[in-house]
Amino acid sequence: MNLNLKGKGERTFDAIVVGSGISGGWAAKELSIGLGIHEMGTARMGSSPKESVLNKYNQVWGAQNVFCTDGAAMTSAGCQNPSLTYMALTARAADYAVSEMKKGNI
Repeated sequence: MNLNLKGKGERTFDAIVVGSGISGGWAAKELSIGLGIHEMGTARMGSSPKESVLNKYNQVWGAQNVFCTDGAAMTSAGCQNPSLTYMALTARAADYAVSEMKKGNI
């Protein structure tokens, strides 16, 4: 998503980019606010329903056939792109779901 910022926000962003000395392939015109959004943290993963929405397999507590395998399980973010972590959590949840389906538990 490319936001067309006007006014102070746009000038501040331009000043940061110019001040950083960025040039070449990532020139200021190519950088856009909103390109690196990774929404997360609305369905905490934890060890009990008292403190979380999801168990360690991204399964919703009290709803056996509901899994949440996006960034919602992660309650904080680092500076790294979390996409590979999302993929790993999804793979683990899918493996668990298949295993539980084969047992007839879900």
